[in-house]
Amino acid sequence: MAHSRFLPDRGLTARMTLVMFLLGGLFVALIVVLMGVAGNMFGSGAILIVGLIGIGIAVYQWWSSDTVAMRAMRAREVTPEQAPELHGMIDRLCAMADMPKPRVGIADMAIPNAFATGRSPDRAVVCVTTGILGTLTAEELEGVLAHELSHVAHRDVLVMTVASSAGIVAGMLTQGAQYGAIFGGNRRDNNNGLPIWLVVLLVSMVVYAVSFVLLKLLSRYREMSADRAGAYLTMKPQALASALQKITGEMNAIPTQDLRASQAMNAFFIAPAVKGVSLRTLTSTHPTLEQRLEQLAEIQADLSRRTP
Repeated sequence: MAHSRFLPDRGLTARMTLVMFLLGGLFVALIVVLMGVAGNMFGSGAILIVGLIGIGIAVYQWWSSDTVAMRAMRAREVTPEQAPELHGMIDRLCAMADMPKPRVGIADMAIPNAFATGRSPDRAVVCVTTGILGTLTAEELEGVLAHELSHVAHRDVLVMTVASSAGIVAGMLTQGAQYGAIFGGNRRDNNNGLPIWLVVLLVSMVVYAVSFVLLKLLSRYREMSADRAGAYLTMKPQALASALQKITGEMNAIPTQDLRASQAMNAFFIAPAVKGVSLRTLTSTHPTLEQRLEQLAEIQADLSRRTP
């Protein structure tokens, strides 16, 4: 975790470590299987190529996490002259948290949301949509920004980005292997007699399924952690609670096609771009609104007890 005054969370650190360890092992296992398949089909030279491709994907995910996310949201980086109030708010929060100031971005879309991304606190970017700027009060927006800055300080946004590499590779292989086109059609593995494409398909599906579940579980916990850390930093949990209620309520007014276009970023948003569905499922990227509001109410009660 980066040095800051945000409330530390050993539970988050332990979960991030475990997820990185498990997904790292899955990623290595997937690459080893691919190297073995490539070696049987194309010779030893292909083993090195597959290994380098696997490493390259992981490095690319780490290096370009901020630019990929900004491009996906059609966001632009803004200067203090272009968005003085937004920069001023982030300046104050970073001073309170004693952390480096990230870059600041704005996405021109009606969906009220915000996210943080980047490979390190020094290379991070906090981005808000024009929709959220027009929906929240200054106090509510401060609560949202404190939430996003805690993701940067905790480095969980980096873990989410890098950890998704195994799932991305597995998903790509699953789609390709379904047709058996890139793995030699019906050629059979000498060890078990199964078609090579079927071996790759089964391994890829297992890796994708496990990585999918692990990332969703980590995503839900990190959102609760960011709510907690942001609320204690600003000492205004009720402002964040009000912001979450407004954001969730506004989702119902957004066209479904616009929400679907942004769902790839759901794990990074402060609130998922969905409406009219229950989040009490294993595939949810966020805890329920009720769970988040209950935690913020407990924090408000704790702060009230501390104040004479």
